[in-house]
Amino acid sequence: MLEQTTSRGRAHRRALPQREGKTVVVSEYLEIETTAAPGFHDITDEINAIVAESGVSFGHVTIFSKHTTAAIRINENEPLLLRDMCRTLRQIAPSNAYYEHNDFSRRTVNMNPDECANGHAHCQNLFLATSETIPVINGRTALGTYQSVFVVELDHPREREILITVVGC
Repeated sequence: MLEQTTSRGRAHRRALPQREGKTVVVSEYLEIETTAAPGFHDITDEINAIVAESGVSFGHVTIFSKHTTAAIRINENEPLLLRDMCRTLRQIAPSNAYYEHNDFSRRTVNMNPDECANGHAHCQNLFLATSETIPVINGRTALGTYQSVFVVELDHPREREILITVVGC
């Protein structure tokens, strides 16, 4: 097997060790209680623990939010930056703006008895992502020095289910 990387426009290749064995697939749900909206909730330690327990040496881990108002993103866990990102999300889709989704006198689809006005959260989620995939190399996530994995709460604080799937050998 060959690994190809690019540095300054040139491709570099090096042989990776061949490993005999079966493909491993591990899926776990991570339940987290969010505390703010918008809010960035760091789940990096939990992801690293699941990868380590999986026994996968080479592969990838996918982190997936089962919610349309909670995203998964990789970014730096620096308090002032997190405040900047929350402010940016509020500017992109302010909670006090008009959203047809919040007009319960007109809306008839996907209604719940405890429905709240959350059009802003759905619109903010358009600029984020439902999942992230991270390479696993030598049994560890290949995150950069300052990279952390976040659940981004966009609606209101509550329990969220996040699916973690590790695939590799």
